[in-house]
Amino acid sequence: MTSPSRPLALEDPALTNDPIELLVRRLRLTCELSDADVRALHSLPFHIKDFPARTTISRERDRLSHSCVVVSGLICRAKMAGDGRRQLLSFHILGDIPDLQTLHLNVMDHDLIALSDARVALIAHDDLRRLTREQPDLAAALWRETLIDASVFREWIVNVGRRDARQRMMHLLFEVGFRLKAMGLGELGSFPMPITQSDLADALGLTPVHVNRVLQNLRHEGLLDFKRATVTINNFARFAELSDFDPLYLHQSSAAPDDAPPMGAV
Repeated sequence: MTSPSRPLALEDPALTNDPIELLVRRLRLTCELSDADVRALHSLPFHIKDFPARTTISRERDRLSHSCVVVSGLICRAKMAGDGRRQLLSFHILGDIPDLQTLHLNVMDHDLIALSDARVALIAHDDLRRLTREQPDLAAALWRETLIDASVFREWIVNVGRRDARQRMMHLLFEVGFRLKAMGLGELGSFPMPITQSDLADALGLTPVHVNRVLQNLRHEGLLDFKRATVTINNFARFAELSDFDPLYLHQSSAAPDDAPPMGAV
């Protein structure tokens, strides 16, 4: 395990006042941006809004006139079943645009929730549409983001539907650590995860009791500690081997962390 190079937090203090630079960093994980593209992104007007932990940012059936860039905190997508049970669909960290699809789909078909205290930058759809008309390469980059979203959804379906509870847990945590590392927050061996065991249960399709049992077993095996909102992987090589994690579905090979497993290696 490598020690974190900075205090564990779900924000970059140097960029909390520059959400567009976070968006640039995120897009550069998966594509090349020209200087003109970066200038065009920085021309976008935005409005900062803060959300306390456990609050809903937007709800199913809302009609939005903007999309948001995550500036800090941990955000999730979620849907409610008819009997009131909740399924978390994805986690989102700084630089992500979790509601980009509302640029073309007029109505939200799920909830967007701040799991921790969160800050987002709201960008009007009209400004995004203007940008995509004037900068076709940026239009392609944003389209690629929605395609990567679909890739992540496919992997989460496999995770909930075909991996056992232990492997589901390890795979999900490895994904979050990988993505945080790629954005320059912490290390794969230690990273912030400010959620409850009930949140984990809703993401993994398990009960909170089952989640607690899996976490206890991983701790007893010396593989993982999860306390004080921090995940610590104690036996990184073994954890990577057992997690069944292959970063291919994140499509970040051009900027993958140095200590990530190679494509297809786990």
